[in-house]
Amino acid sequence: MKKLVLAAALSIAATSACAGGMAEPVMEPAVVEAETASSGGILVPLMLLVVVAAVAAN
Repeated sequence: MKKLVLAAALSIAATSACAGGMAEPVMEPAVVEAETASSGGILVPLMLLVVVAAVAAN
């Protein structure tokens, strides 16, 4: 008798756990960080220009 009650309780618990359908997964949008411009991008060409001008002056 105890096994019958236990089996009934487990079958009820198993059916309620599986109720419903597959839900679409909710994905959070990706955060895109924009790179900021810095003076380092123009510093190298300016230094190269100074070196070329110094070599040309000699």
